[in-house]
Amino acid sequence: MVAGRIVGVLALAGCGTEVPPAAPAPASPASPASPAPQRPAVVAVEPVAEVRDTAPDADTLEPSAEQREAYEAIGPKSIVEQALYRTTSSLGGVTLIDLAPSIGVWHLVTVDHDGVPDTFHLENPLGVAQTLALDPSGAGVAITRDGVSTVCDLWGGSPSALEAARASKRVYAPVCDGAFYVRNPALGAKTPLEWSTDFLRDNVWGGEQITNTVKATLFADSERRDATLDGSTGQAPAAVGPLPALISPTYVGGIVDTPDLGLPLEGAPIGTAADGMPLGRAEVGVWYPITNVPGMYGSAVAAKFLDPSVFARSGDRARTLDYGEQTALVYTVAIDLDAYDLGYEVGTDHPRVSWSARLADEQKDLTRPGPDGFETLDPLVRTGELDPYYQARFAAAFVGGFKRMHGAFREGPLEGKHYGFVEYGLELSKLQPGYATFIVWDDGRVEFKTWTEDDAASLPRIRHARQNGVPVIEPDPVTGLGRAGDLVKDRAAGNWASSVEGDFRSVRSGACIQETPRGRYLLYSWFSSATPSGMAHVMSGYGCTYAMLMDMNALEHTYLAIDVPDGKGDFDVRHLITGMEVLDRQRGSRAYQRFVGFADNRDFFYVLRKDAP
Repeated sequence: MVAGRIVGVLALAGCGTEVPPAAPAPASPASPASPAPQRPAVVAVEPVAEVRDTAPDADTLEPSAEQREAYEAIGPKSIVEQALYRTTSSLGGVTLIDLAPSIGVWHLVTVDHDGVPDTFHLENPLGVAQTLALDPSGAGVAITRDGVSTVCDLWGGSPSALEAARASKRVYAPVCDGAFYVRNPALGAKTPLEWSTDFLRDNVWGGEQITNTVKATLFADSERRDATLDGSTGQAPAAVGPLPALISPTYVGGIVDTPDLGLPLEGAPIGTAADGMPLGRAEVGVWYPITNVPGMYGSAVAAKFLDPSVFARSGDRARTLDYGEQTALVYTVAIDLDAYDLGYEVGTDHPRVSWSARLADEQKDLTRPGPDGFETLDPLVRTGELDPYYQARFAAAFVGGFKRMHGAFREGPLEGKHYGFVEYGLELSKLQPGYATFIVWDDGRVEFKTWTEDDAASLPRIRHARQNGVPVIEPDPVTGLGRAGDLVKDRAAGNWASSVEGDFRSVRSGACIQETPRGRYLLYSWFSSATPSGMAHVMSGYGCTYAMLMDMNALEHTYLAIDVPDGKGDFDVRHLITGMEVLDRQRGSRAYQRFVGFADNRDFFYVLRKDAP
């Protein structure tokens, strides 16, 4: 399936998904065989006075007393007041806000028209390498890069550059000759499943109970793949990439069928299915390079193949697995963090910032429209789509995490707290102590940790973050090895979205980091049928010491796709599971990939090649 990564909104009819309104589409980004798109330069002028041309020191940033008070206030507020470290400048009826100056990507510019303010959300993808400030002459915005300052008129004329960008309806409308973008609202795609669940939860009394009943009956084991050994043994590939899973001597070298695995694994054995078609296979627990994608690897395993010592690490912290979970296939992708960068983008709709309907009214402070004091991100614009500046480096994407509906604890030690998330240095929902947190730091380093109150001091250094409940595994304080988290067995206090009995198996995804002498690898595991206990054993078996749940219950919630070069200057979109391809859109011979070719309602992580031009 050939994929052209088309930037912008695509209108397709009859796809079974929500269709965004038609809009002019920017030109396609260059393929890897073509020169990478360069950012046009505006005409250089003499450097303007008082323009910041270096990044602020994230470790010494100090908000004003007024900003600190607004940030900590318990009551209604706006998302702008949650931007603790923001800087604001005003001149001649124009106000420019840098929402997170140590990151420098998101800005708001407000133009006063005879007392009527009009606000635009700007995205500066170069961040602190390209600073924006009001030109003291009032001529426009001063753009400083590599010590050279230029001036661009954003608000003069009729229509102004800002007004024309908004009228274009492009999700990312370039301004100032492409130096940065105006973000415009998009209609995020939804599958029929997401349409129905959102409608029930938002409009039908008892809708959540209905969806839970459906999940417990129709979705239980709906994606389960049985780990079937073919009786042969194999020769593991050369020792490259991540370390293999710790496998029981009984199963070392065993070959397992890999039905519906959509990723091409270089050197993996090929069998023949009952219908005569080729059938993928893999040696249990070992890693195979993903064909033509340097620095990415694939592996297959099931809990029953793990060495007994892996189960002993968690002891009674995890439940005993039944046969169905022991033999359920798990597919894992490993991403070399020395070769790739990660980013994060919220969807057009999810996660929301209002109160979770999961909580009872008595667990909410209803004097506030949301846990942080607001129920929308206005005047920020949610796009649900990758910034086109990054498309020449794009390599993969996967779903970010739970919707706000399930992103809050109803009981236990974390009762009433909502999962937090950060995009480009701005806490769209405050990070909460006690939660497992996926962090991308300002220097690109990726880390998983349990957030603490003391970590709040490091907020200026966080580029992106996403919280998803409590740890699946965490390090044993004595051995340092990964073992099940404290709340893995506790259905309610752990917020694991399982049955009342705590034994509801479901498709789930999880993420962790494997630290090895060969490098650091982000592992994304897709469990065809698992409980948190099964996840803990498998991710510990792969050598991770800390792991978190990402999402669950359906392929659209556990989606991962990789761009695989086709050798002809274009890409094939290859999915972790072949059924995930229905989340993309097809027009003729071209596939428009979720999160990249069109806006989506869900949040996502994206993976970028570091070595791309």
